Amino acid sequence: MIHVFTKGTDPMKPVLLLLHGTGGTERDLLPLAERLDDTASLLSVRGNVSENGMPRFFRRLAEGIFDEEDLIFRTKELDDFITESAEKYEFDRHNVVAVGYSNGANIASSMLFHRAESLRGAILHHPMVPRRGIDLPNLDGKNVFIAAGKNDPICPPQETEDLQALLQNAGASVETFWDNQGHQLSYAELDEAKKWYTTLFA
Repeated sequence: MIHVFTKGTDPMKPVLLLLHGTGGTERDLLPLAERLDDTASLLSVRGNVSENGMPRFFRRLAEGIFDEEDLIFRTKELDDFITESAEKYEFDRHNVVAVGYSNGANIASSMLFHRAESLRGAILHHPMVPRRGIDLPNLDGKNVFIAAGKNDPICPPQETEDLQALLQNAGASVETFWDNQGHQLSYAELDEAKKWYTTLFA
C-alpha cells in the first residue's frame, strides 16, 4: 500500500495510523498528526480503492451504503499491512492508535469490529457504523474518541450514537465530542481529540 512512515522521537508513544477521507492521500492528515503529537511515529496510508479517481479504503454501493464484502477484505488487507510495516519499520504492533477521518474513520472502526488486537485505540472523526448485525470482539481496554457534527449531512447523529453504543457494549471506553458543524473537520474537535489523547497516551 502507498504510505509514508515517519519515525518519532519517543519510542514509548503509540504509532499513529493516519487514514484519510474519500479523495485524500497519505499526506492529508500529517498536519493533524503533528498537532496531535509531534513526538510519535506516523504510519500514513493511502486507500487501495479508487472511486472515480478518488482514493478510498473500501468500495461503497451508494452514499452511505457500504460494500460489506469489500469492506471485510480491505479491513484484513490494512490489518495485514500494519503487521508487515511493524516488522519493516521495527515498531510495536500492539501500540498502534488509528486517527481516521470519514472513510478512514470507517475502516478504523471496522478494524475494531473485526479484530480487537488490530488497534490499541482510535480517534474517529465523523465515522459511521461499518457493519450492523454482527457480534463484536471483546474490546475491554480499548479507548475510542469520536468527533461528530450535529449538522453532518453525510453522517447523521444517529450513526454516531449507534456506533458509540456498539463499541461500549463490546467493552470499549468511548468519549464522544459533538460540534455544531457539518462533515468537515473543526478546530474544536481537533483540540478535544488532543486533550483526550494527551490524557491517555502522553
